[in-house]
Amino acid sequence: MVVTLTVSNFEEEVLRSEKPVLVDFWAAWCGPCRMLSPMVDEIAEENTQIKVGKVNVDEQTALAEKFGIMSIPTLLFFKDGKNVDSSVGVVPKAAIEKMISQ
Repeated sequence: MVVTLTVSNFEEEVLRSEKPVLVDFWAAWCGPCRMLSPMVDEIAEENTQIKVGKVNVDEQTALAEKFGIMSIPTLLFFKDGKNVDSSVGVVPKAAIEKMISQ
């Protein structure tokens, strides 16, 4: 299941999560985001040991600014409330799987 992340739920859903969280920063107009999104959705379905969330940067500009998102799509991987890994642009599913397996 993919959680829609906002300023109001980010702390609880990501920073206080007992599970590691993969966060996808995206926008509706972003072509590469549309290419990456199905892979992120698959990872959410296949990996119950992590949580997956998406941040629409057009609707949640404060979150994008807080995490210094300059390009989208950007994936951030959080463990114990800390950003431990990231990737920018469209990456192969295997690269995302490697990121979340640490």
